[in-house]
Amino acid sequence: MKLLRFLAGPALTGVIVGLAVLWWHQSGPGANGGRPVTSTAQLATSYADAVNHAAPAVANIYTTQVVTRGETPDDPLFQRFMEEPRRERILASLGSAVIVSPEGYMLTSYHVIRDADEVLVALHDGREAAARIVGIDPETDLALLQIPLDNLPVIRLGDKAPNVGDVVLAIGNPLGVGQTVSMGIVSATGRNLGIATFENFIQTDAAINRGNSGGALIDTRGNLIGINTAILSAGGSWEGMGFASPASTARKVMTDLIEHGRVIRGWLGVTVQDITPNLAASFGLDEARGGLVSEVVRNGPAHQGGLRPGDVLAGINGRAVRDGFEAMNIIAGTAPDTGLELNVIRNREPMTLQVVIGTRPQVQEERERRR
Repeated sequence: MKLLRFLAGPALTGVIVGLAVLWWHQSGPGANGGRPVTSTAQLATSYADAVNHAAPAVANIYTTQVVTRGETPDDPLFQRFMEEPRRERILASLGSAVIVSPEGYMLTSYHVIRDADEVLVALHDGREAAARIVGIDPETDLALLQIPLDNLPVIRLGDKAPNVGDVVLAIGNPLGVGQTVSMGIVSATGRNLGIATFENFIQTDAAINRGNSGGALIDTRGNLIGINTAILSAGGSWEGMGFASPASTARKVMTDLIEHGRVIRGWLGVTVQDITPNLAASFGLDEARGGLVSEVVRNGPAHQGGLRPGDVLAGINGRAVRDGFEAMNIIAGTAPDTGLELNVIRNREPMTLQVVIGTRPQVQEERERRR
């Protein structure tokens, strides 16, 4: 009782005085040059409007795969002695997807629907439908689906790249518990994890768990800024590091899959690796930046332009290249038949090469997919 009285007596008075001082500094005449502080970050107490707009456009995905057990050979001699009958069972997995057009197009992660024989979509309003796989892009771990339903809620695709420190919300179906919203900030941009060929991930500490893959990462206005893709964790559980493919990447993939049935990318015909400090020292570089050309495809665009294995790719069109990932992303993002100027270091001497970008060959699928 004494402690309770202490907290309700002088301590309460101190709290009131402290709040008054805090208000004076933030809103009084001396704050912000005499202007009241009215930034969104300071005034926002709820993100319900953003969630109410975006959440209906985030759906749950159930994929099924037929697995054959104890399949007997075609040879009758073997069938005669096989005691175990042929059995089939269906495996189901959970994920998320985002409705991005009134025509029923939905973005999700490729790994969510990989090897699926059937994709079922459960909408926020209770409707369900079988989805058609419009196209896939394993090189960014993205896929495009379409459902045959009308009056669909559609999310807005953001047109601005997020900044580190921006508040973001992750929406999905983690662990199959139902639609869930978590909040965090953008922790970093331009992350490379080595899980896809072309990566430019947004890193966030908004909780993303199993089942969130393919779901939406939105800003505080409800705009889609990324497709939740992966987490970085030693034990498989959430440890504060989630990653999403940027909306700009998803928009490019979606447009190409609709218009061409595949993603069109530039191709130079090289393999580029990062420059380590040891490599930088051996090549006489001032810092560990750029990409080391380790392989050149014969008669490819790079080979025809004079690029050689062992060259250091320091820049493209006068823009310095940070590492091998950035170099490959720049090349892939360049339209085929476009001329590029490569800034190269060969035998410790800078030089410039002119190349014409080709079309990146299509990635062969692991197996035929059912539509």
